[in-house]
Amino acid sequence: MKKTIFVSLFAINLVFAQKPSQPILGSKNGKLIKSGSLEFKDLNKNGTLDKYEDWRLPVDVRVKDLLSKMTIEEKVGFMLISTTRMANDGGFGPSANPNAPISSGFNEEDLVQNVNMFTRKPLSEPNMSASGTTKAVTERQLRHFILRANTSAKTMAEWSNNLQALCESTRLGIPAIVASNPRNHITTDAAVGLSVGATAFSKWPGELGMAAMRDFKLTREFAEIAAKEWTAVGLRKGYMYMVDLATEPRWNRTEGTFGEDADLSSAMIREIVLGFQGNKLGKNSVAMTTKHFPGGGPQEGGQDSHFDWGKFAHYPGGNFNEHVKPFIAAINAGTSSIMPYYSAPKGKEFEEVGFSFNKAIIDDLLRKKLGFKGIINSDTGPIEMMPWGVESLTIEQRYVKAIEAGVDIFSGAADPTVLLNTVKKGLVKESRINESVSRLLKEKFELGLFENPFVDVEKAEKIVGNEEFQQKGDLALRKSIVLLRNDEKLLPITKKTKVYFEYYREEGGGRGPQAQAPKSPIKVLKPETKADNIEFVSTKEEADVVLLWLFPTTGGLFSSGGKPIELSLSKNKVDVTHVNELINSKPTVVVVNYTNPWVIDEIDRGKTATVLATFGTSVDALIDVISGRFNPTGKMPFATPSSEKAVSENKSDLPGSKENPGYALFNFGQGLSY
Repeated sequence: MKKTIFVSLFAINLVFAQKPSQPILGSKNGKLIKSGSLEFKDLNKNGTLDKYEDWRLPVDVRVKDLLSKMTIEEKVGFMLISTTRMANDGGFGPSANPNAPISSGFNEEDLVQNVNMFTRKPLSEPNMSASGTTKAVTERQLRHFILRANTSAKTMAEWSNNLQALCESTRLGIPAIVASNPRNHITTDAAVGLSVGATAFSKWPGELGMAAMRDFKLTREFAEIAAKEWTAVGLRKGYMYMVDLATEPRWNRTEGTFGEDADLSSAMIREIVLGFQGNKLGKNSVAMTTKHFPGGGPQEGGQDSHFDWGKFAHYPGGNFNEHVKPFIAAINAGTSSIMPYYSAPKGKEFEEVGFSFNKAIIDDLLRKKLGFKGIINSDTGPIEMMPWGVESLTIEQRYVKAIEAGVDIFSGAADPTVLLNTVKKGLVKESRINESVSRLLKEKFELGLFENPFVDVEKAEKIVGNEEFQQKGDLALRKSIVLLRNDEKLLPITKKTKVYFEYYREEGGGRGPQAQAPKSPIKVLKPETKADNIEFVSTKEEADVVLLWLFPTTGGLFSSGGKPIELSLSKNKVDVTHVNELINSKPTVVVVNYTNPWVIDEIDRGKTATVLATFGTSVDALIDVISGRFNPTGKMPFATPSSEKAVSENKSDLPGSKENPGYALFNFGQGLSY
C-alpha cells in the first residue's frame, strides 16, 4: 500500500513539475484571462476561465463543457456546412480569376436558394444553398463553411480573419472552420464541387497524374506543402481526396481519382492524409475529408448520381470489398472525416437508398466494422437535392433517416429551420445531436482554432505558390507524364528538329452543354521554353515532326443529359479527320490528356507510333520530356479500352486490368522510359 501511495504522489508531482507550454493566442476583439504567468481567451466574455477555454485540459473535457453551454439552436446550426461567398467572387462561374479584385467583406444576402433538384432535368451547375456570412454566423449559428472563391492569397487571408473576428464576437466565441475542394491541381473540369482549378497556390498534376508518378515520397511532400499554403490563408479543412476507384471508364468524375487500382489508391491516400494532417491533428493541420464512401466508381452505365438517371451504384463483378480498401487506408492514417456518395446500391445485399441514408453502409460497415470514429460529412445536398431511394419521405423524415444512419454534418444546407424543428418535435433525440456536435467540436479543438484561428496576411502572400514549393510541383508535373509507345524511336528528340506544335483544346471545356468538335485546332504553340535541338515552327509544312496535344472533354460532369456515354475522341470534341491528316502528313507525337480512359481507335490505326499520356501538366514539362531533358517514368493509373464495344461490355466494379482479355489498349501500370 505504501509503495502504491508513493508512486501515485510521484506521478502527481511529475505532472505539476511539467510547466504547460503557452500557445500563441489569436484575438481581434476578445479579452484574455491571466492565471499566473499563463493566458487564456475569454471566449464567452464572462471574466472566468471556463473549462472549454482552458487549453491545458484534455480535449474531451473541453468538448463536454462547451456542449453543456450550447443551446439546441447552436447545436443544430453546427450540423450544417454551407457554401459561403465573397462579394463578386465569381466562384460559381468560369470567370473566376485568382487575380481578380474581390471584396473581403461579408455578403449578407442569401445568394443561392434551396431548390428541389431531384428533377429529371439536366443541370448546368449544381444548385446549392448558400448563406450570407454574417447572417449565417449570427442568426443561423453556422460555424462550418465551404469557400469556393478563386482569388488571391491576400484576399482569402483577410476574409478568413474577418470571418473569425465575427465568430469571436458571438456569445460563446466558437470559431469557424473553412473547407475547400482541391486548389493545387491542373484539371480540365473545374466545375463547382469538383475542383477550384488554376489558383494562386502551387500547381501540381491532376490527381490521376499524381498517381501516375508512383512516387509516394513526393506525394507526401506535395501534401505537406499544400497544407502550409492552405493553413496560411485560413483553410483548415479539405473536401478531398477522392479514393473512389475509377473502374467504370465512363464515369465523369474519374479525373479526381487516383485511378482504378485499390492498392495504389490506398498508398496515395495514406501519404496525402499524413501529409495534410500530420500524425495527428494540430495547429498546422488541414483536416481531410476522404470521399466518397464506399466508393462512387461503379456507377451504372457510367452515369453520375448527381442525377436521378445515375442514382445507382452496382457491382456486377462482385468487387464491392475492393472499393472499400482505400477507405481503410485513410482510416488507418487518421482521416478526420469521411463523405458518403449520393448513390444507392443496386441489389439485394443493401437497402436501395442513397449512402447518406444507408444505415448498413455508414453505421454497420463504416462505424462498427471498420472502426471509424471521426466525422461523417454528407455530400452536398442529399436531403433536398439528391434523396435517392427516399424521395417519398418528407424533408424531416430524410433528416431523421440520415442521422440515424450516422451522418454528423450536412453539406449544402444553410438554413437550419427544418432540422431544428425535427429535433424540437422529438423525431431526433438531443443526445444523438450531441454525439455529432461533440465530434465536430473535437476537430476544432484539435486544430487549435479555439486558441488562434487568425492568420498572418503578409506571411500568407509569401507562402502561397512560392518558388520553392513550385519547384517541387514542377518535378511532379514531369514525373506524371507517361510514354506509352515509342515504336519508331522518335523520342527523345536529340537532333536538330523543326517541330510544329498544336495544342488542341476547346476553350472553356468543362462548362455547359456538350458541343460539336471544333473544325480547327485551338492553338499553334511556339513555346518560349528553350529546348536544345528543337525549333518550333508555324506550319506543319515547315516541320520535321508534328507534336499534337489533344484534350478530349465530355463537356464536364454537369453537362450530362442522361444519354449513353461514349469515350471515342470524335464524341468528345476532337476533330478526328484533322488529327488523322496531321498523323498522315508527318512523323507525329500524339499526346492525349486523359480525364477518362479515352478510346483512341479512330486515330490509332497502325500509324500512331509515338503516344504519350498526360493527366494535367504544363507545356514546359511536356517539352522537357520530348526533348529528353527529363526521362519519362510515369505509369498508367488505369487501363484504356481498346474500343467502344469493350467499354459497353465492361463490369463497372472491376478495374480494366481485370476485365476480359483484349479489353485494354494500354494497361494499368504501362509506361516506358528512354
